Amino acid sequence: MDVGIDVAGVRRSFGAVHAVQEVTFRAAPGRVTGLVGPNGSGKTTLMLMLASLLRPDAGRMSIGGVDPVADPAGARRLLGWMPDSLGAWPSLTAREVLVATGQLYDLARDDARARADQLLGLVDLAALAGAPARVLSRGQKQRLALARALVHDPQVLLLDEPASGLDPQSRIALRELLRRLAAEGRTVLISSHVLSELEEVVDDAVFLVDGRTVAGERVAAAATRTRVWRLRAVADASRSLEADRAQVAATLGRAFDDVAADRRDLLVPFADEAAAVAGLRALIAAGLPIVEFAPAVGDLEHAFLDLRASGHAGPTGAPSGPVDPPPADPHAGWAPPHAPDTRPDDGSPA
Repeated sequence: MDVGIDVAGVRRSFGAVHAVQEVTFRAAPGRVTGLVGPNGSGKTTLMLMLASLLRPDAGRMSIGGVDPVADPAGARRLLGWMPDSLGAWPSLTAREVLVATGQLYDLARDDARARADQLLGLVDLAALAGAPARVLSRGQKQRLALARALVHDPQVLLLDEPASGLDPQSRIALRELLRRLAAEGRTVLISSHVLSELEEVVDDAVFLVDGRTVAGERVAAAATRTRVWRLRAVADASRSLEADRAQVAATLGRAFDDVAADRRDLLVPFADEAAAVAGLRALIAAGLPIVEFAPAVGDLEHAFLDLRASGHAGPTGAPSGPVDPPPADPHAGWAPPHAPDTRPDDGSPA
């Protein structure tokens, strides 16, 4: 069974604000797909529509072949939804949150307890199993929200800013867990405006600018444009950063102003990786003691910044600058498959 996510021509407005204008993409099973975009680009609104919490104004969506508008209960059987805040049941303990969620998904109480304990261990919250959810830190609530999304062993995961508030060790653990879940054949769709978080975990990226997906050829073109590389030489009291800057410029045949200084590092633009390799060889041959040489930003950030600078909002038109206004509680209205559908009939935010 193909449990991928398919989106075609989806739009959603809030009055005069066009949060999602034209979104088309596919997220494949066995892969982690990142939604890349700044705040206000429509990521959360899109996630809410996929989670069956908002109806699109136009377009088609499919979760493993199930339309979340026509059959929200069927879609919810397949997907696990993690909003960017925990949301519900602050008076329950961490274990009780997971047990209650499991029972809502028709797990027997003993099975729900066993599943809760398993997941608390998975997200490193076993020591806080008896703590009320309201006393957990932001990062701990994020881990509990991820565990809650996994209660019914879903084949599709929708994760909105899952690394928000996590400490470095927890971010590493999250990255490893997401890679493992994808390796098991699940479809993982993750949104974040912090591109360094996505860089290390995603297989594919969907770029959103002003509520529109950017055409693949434009992303590919942006990724190949000139990028800046960060260069650091061995610190030496007898040699100043400005002297290194002058030597780098002269060796590469550049104007002095083409080489920028950033604290202890130098920033040098190269047209492509081949040019960067040739430049590094020339600098080493000139005797500069280089200890670090790498792109100043990751591939996702480089491509995205280039898209923003060139005004490539999407395949069909210019950006109109919408704001993305999600509901106050992104988990409000969510219910397991057998629970009543609480989505508003008028298409307003849940």
